[in-house]
Amino acid sequence: MPDTLLSRVPPDQMPEGVRLAWDALNELTGEATFVEVFAKAPELLDFTMVKFYQEIFFNGRVDERYKQLARLRLSMNHGCRTCNLQNLAGVAETGYSPEQIDAMWRQDYSDFGDDEAAVMELADEIALNNDQGKLTEALHEKLRCHFSEEDILELGLCLAVIVGLVKLSFVFGLVQKEEYCRFSTQ
Repeated sequence: MPDTLLSRVPPDQMPEGVRLAWDALNELTGEATFVEVFAKAPELLDFTMVKFYQEIFFNGRVDERYKQLARLRLSMNHGCRTCNLQNLAGVAETGYSPEQIDAMWRQDYSDFGDDEAAVMELADEIALNNDQGKLTEALHEKLRCHFSEEDILELGLCLAVIVGLVKLSFVFGLVQKEEYCRFSTQ
């Protein structure tokens, strides 16, 4: 269980909508500290779960499968175990095979289309552990073969919000970390 200094709201004291978020995250990861802490400020949890995830991540202009791939690449890079558990499920639900997912750990994108590889390359540039990340001309060209400028902006915004949320989660002790996580304070 993550070690946070912030107080938690027990699931049986959560409003129904918050409890549903807790149930979903707990079922996926076995750990819902993020929801337990943010249950004290339901408007912030609503911003994250509804305004961002429901309205933009799951239902934005860019097909969800691209955002699922990119989100998993981010968590593979930064080492949030809680994130990896939910993101592995998200990528599998969008139809990717265990072999493709395994290849992602090695940054082997050869079993993916050029569109998918470009999105994962973008995620590698935006990743929390890449302080030299950049949208190069070559990557921009790869992305533009498959996505509009508006699509690229949405992808970038989604990845940036996720990176910010994971940084917050690391700092506040809201998630479990993989052994390789360089942001580990344990």
